[in-house]
Amino acid sequence: MQQRRILDEFTVNHELLRGNLATPKWWLPTVLGLLVVVLFGFTLMGIMFNRGLGVTGLSRPVYWGLFITTFVFWVGISHAGIMISAILRLTQAEWRRPVTRAAELLTVFSLLTALFFPLIHAGRPWRIFYWITPYDFARGIFPNARSPLVWDPFAIGTYLTGSTLFLYVALLPDLGVLRDRTTGWKRSFYTVASLGWRGNPRQWRLQTVAGILLSALMLPIFVSVHSIVSWDFAVTPAVEGWHSTVFAPYFVVGAVHSGVSAVVTMMALMRWLWGWDNYIRPEHFDALARLLIVVACAWLALTFAELIFGVYSLEAPERALREMQMFEWPWNLLFIIFFLTGFAIPVPLWFFKRVRNNIAMMFWTSILVNIGMWLERFLIIVPGLSRKQPFVFTWDSYQVSPLEWGLLLWSFAWVMMLMLLFSKFFPLIPLFETKESQVFTTDVQIGRVTMPAVIRELD
Repeated sequence: MQQRRILDEFTVNHELLRGNLATPKWWLPTVLGLLVVVLFGFTLMGIMFNRGLGVTGLSRPVYWGLFITTFVFWVGISHAGIMISAILRLTQAEWRRPVTRAAELLTVFSLLTALFFPLIHAGRPWRIFYWITPYDFARGIFPNARSPLVWDPFAIGTYLTGSTLFLYVALLPDLGVLRDRTTGWKRSFYTVASLGWRGNPRQWRLQTVAGILLSALMLPIFVSVHSIVSWDFAVTPAVEGWHSTVFAPYFVVGAVHSGVSAVVTMMALMRWLWGWDNYIRPEHFDALARLLIVVACAWLALTFAELIFGVYSLEAPERALREMQMFEWPWNLLFIIFFLTGFAIPVPLWFFKRVRNNIAMMFWTSILVNIGMWLERFLIIVPGLSRKQPFVFTWDSYQVSPLEWGLLLWSFAWVMMLMLLFSKFFPLIPLFETKESQVFTTDVQIGRVTMPAVIRELD
């Protein structure tokens, strides 16, 4: 990386722990504002649980709407952590260092948020217990183990558990640093949380091995989770546009596209809010943009395949659905916005280095991507259900209710509030990763240019 900053250990500790050892002026008003939105969202949930799903826009045949769209969206965002942290850790990419913890956090908090939406969508969330566990042994009633709706909680639960362990193992060295720089109840808290971390060679060796093993173990889970989410749709042959064999890779690549874009958004906010110009630099946005170009092109190819499969079959219902999605009002407007924001605007801009190194431009293009990716899920779910199916004797159009919009807003406020609460007690940029990069990097002369080179020991 050509824009490396040479920093001593004192500077790293002082700047990266500034938000933990002192409270920025903007932090408390921001958290209180988000808390108001979060409490408003929980109030909306209580109203819906009390009055039933009739307060939403859901009806037959559109029994999945904004709730399931947002569920799939947040599960997709959660793929940022494994894509950036695990894969880049295994490939030893140096530019990953300031990005990893933000990505891991986004994974954990996005999964926590995603889990709310199936519960909300159930209308009576306490009945979920009957769907995933045997509840009447006398009559032998068991859940349908062949349904992906049963696989979902186990896949997401495994992913959440593994991601939390992954985050915690990487956090241990920084907890030891915080323990040595705090007093009172905070010191007691960090003493327990750091699990006796002293930074001796044996602990470093075990922490490194645990990080590599968890990275490797999380990769198959990373692929399987969104594949299982896609099978919620693909194994439903009665709904036009859903029974596609390309759905598993299509959903996984789309999840990486939205997840990495969300990390770009978060990194820009971290740089602006905490003033971490020495750690989150234009070169990191440049690297993330290059990664996004590859992912976005793969996603576009799978999007085209998903659309063309329906047309190639020459089945009249499939062709009618595609015509409705792309040419009938208002779906055609949503389709145009989805394509422009998901690919056509951001990706051509990322080909220019000036845009990739412009943090404000990267911030806004990453937001555009996630607008497009949310619309992609909406266009997969709602139009297919909007076309009348056999044996559906009530047929109503779907209009998103104000309550559903309120809960969508709640989900974003909830994630941001959890991020800010985490930032008050734990560093958002790994201290040990930053210090390690200083130790393992030196400047070398290549022609007339001085560049940083990475020093690695060979076995």
